[in-house]
Amino acid sequence: MWVCALREARTPALLRRSLLPASGRRPPAAASYSASAEGSRVRALVYGHHGHPTKVVELKNLELAAVGGSDVHVKMLAAPINPSDINMIQGNYGLLPQLPAVGGNEGVGQVVAVGSNVTGVKPGDWVIPATAGLGTWRTEAVFSEEALIGVPSNIPLQSAATLGVNPCTAYRMLKDFEQLQPGDSVIQNASNSGVGQAVIQIAAALGLRTINVVRDRPDLQKLTDRLKNLGAEQVITEEELRTPEMKNVFKDMPQPRLALNCVGGKSSTELLRHLAPGGTMVTYGGMAKQPVIASVSQLIFKDLKLRGFWLSQWKKDHSADQFKELILTLCDLIHRGQLTAPACSEVPLQDYQCALETSMQPFLSSKQILTM
Repeated sequence: MWVCALREARTPALLRRSLLPASGRRPPAAASYSASAEGSRVRALVYGHHGHPTKVVELKNLELAAVGGSDVHVKMLAAPINPSDINMIQGNYGLLPQLPAVGGNEGVGQVVAVGSNVTGVKPGDWVIPATAGLGTWRTEAVFSEEALIGVPSNIPLQSAATLGVNPCTAYRMLKDFEQLQPGDSVIQNASNSGVGQAVIQIAAALGLRTINVVRDRPDLQKLTDRLKNLGAEQVITEEELRTPEMKNVFKDMPQPRLALNCVGGKSSTELLRHLAPGGTMVTYGGMAKQPVIASVSQLIFKDLKLRGFWLSQWKKDHSADQFKELILTLCDLIHRGQLTAPACSEVPLQDYQCALETSMQPFLSSKQILTM
């Protein structure tokens, strides 16, 4: 056992420019660029081909690109390892960057310097990626201003580092598929995942009640207590979900009109069984690597709806301003103490092998966050 302290199909030009090898030709220095930073080396986790993350990811020295007029020099502070990051490295995600690529689609950094045309951020500000594929697992980088969103620097570091994917997914799924009112209930599986923990907290902030399904495990009571401390009303195992006693849950709360599925297979079938007539199940992951199976009677006689959600697609369908508004809404919840980061373990960048291996272990209860 180790002890250790997710988009675009093509790689953006700004990423290719920041992936210059240490021996590569340095681009011309921009007038707005600090001479002391010119030609400096950065450490980055790079993969040149797809495969098992611990075998294909390497810690390399890269050359920092010059800052152009619309560019921002960012010192990365922290970046999580998400399931989508692992899938991208393995080559089985919906969209893949050009190789070689720097890993990581999420994180928070601090602005070091800006180009002459940059107006939205200034040195000292905290920023997170506005788009996927930037490669956040590195000590420093030069990004275009449009690829970044400023966030308040007075929120916890772990909250900022994990803000751009899981909480956004949780918020949109709670808001976009059913018109839920305070007192309504939501059922979800994978409830201890990053999205699951965000769903519990955001739902509580909205006055919604949650039924949270988890896999049975040795430390089940500890996990149950932690999820209830976040605002979960019911925490049950996959096995309990299949028992007749589940009907007792709905003596004290309405049947859910919204189910959130990150597992697939039998788990998703059980979620459907407990949905209220006319309800919707939204699938955003497939941990079991098994198809979603819905009975004909559920579709005909209960008029259940099956939908999918992918944050990358939502961002394509909405403006940058709408995504920024979403981020600021979540920051407001953080400021109010209604949204905290998932359970995290901070791991120094050089210990990435341990962090990657841990991220792929079953029953993971702590998200691995690389610190720079």
